Amino acid sequence: MIKVGDTLPATTLMEFSEVEGNGCSIGPNPVDVAKATAGKTIALFALPGAFTPTCSAKHVPGYVEKFSELKAVGVDEIWCVSVNDAFVMGAWARDQKTDGKVRMLADGSADFAKATGLTLDLTGRGMGVRSNRYSMLIKDGKVAALNVEGPGKFEVSDAGTLLAQAKG
Repeated sequence: MIKVGDTLPATTLMEFSEVEGNGCSIGPNPVDVAKATAGKTIALFALPGAFTPTCSAKHVPGYVEKFSELKAVGVDEIWCVSVNDAFVMGAWARDQKTDGKVRMLADGSADFAKATGLTLDLTGRGMGVRSNRYSMLIKDGKVAALNVEGPGKFEVSDAGTLLAQAKG
């Protein structure tokens, strides 16, 4: 499993973007993780799936709510990563009103989750291999803080915890 001090794996995530107003897609577009994190401070949080109860009711809204506070302490971008396709992440972004605050990034084949060692096997529930619920503070492509949730928990990957770590 990835740990504090490690460099993020060289993987590609996908991001769905829309043309404002008419809903015509200008995505999905590849996001090279190494290039996108170079020289930046990123608040990344990952979760098992788009439109799932805890993720939609607490996890994403918390980061949308704390956007200004995270920016004020030096966070350049906030990323939400989930093992879903870019079209689902785009629809979820609209639903959660994340535009301009949280980048909703798709890890469709779980390549990022597998490379970090932060997978969650939900095949018994018909959901396949997913991402574990966690948050990490990334500085110039390296993990500065990592908060991995226990099974079924939502206690340490919230926006408030990551904000406190970014302040420190």
